[in-house]
Amino acid sequence: MATATTTPGSPLALTRADQRGARAATPRARRTSPTVFRRRRVVLAALALGAVVAAGQAGAALGGSPLGAPGRSPTLISARTIVVRPGDTLWAIAERIDPGADPRPVVDELVALNGSRPLLPGETLRGPA
Repeated sequence: MATATTTPGSPLALTRADQRGARAATPRARRTSPTVFRRRRVVLAALALGAVVAAGQAGAALGGSPLGAPGRSPTLISARTIVVRPGDTLWAIAERIDPGADPRPVVDELVALNGSRPLLPGETLRGPA
C-alpha cells in the first residue's frame, strides 16, 4: 500500500477510515416523546373529523338529506288527505302510509286518485282509505 505523508491539520490529511472508504456512524433515531405522540394523535383525529364534516356538507349541498330530518315526512290532515313536503315523492309517501308493506300498490292508488303530475310542496293529496 502506498504511504502518504501529510502534516496534521492540513486539508489533505486523511484518516485510515477515510482511506478505506468507511462511513461515519449515523446517530440512532430518538424515540418520540409521549407528548409529541399525543399531539400527533389529536391532530390526526381533528383532520379525520374535519374530513367527515366536509363530506357531510358536500353531501347536503348536492341534494342529500341530512341525517336527522324530522320535517320531511308528509303531514296527515285526516286519514285521506296528505300535505306534500319539499323533497317528497309518491314512493316515499307510500312507504310512510304503509311502512311494512310493498309500496307499489299504494303508489298505484295515489296515482289513480291524484293523477301522475309532479308533486308540489304544500299540495294536498287524497290518500287511500
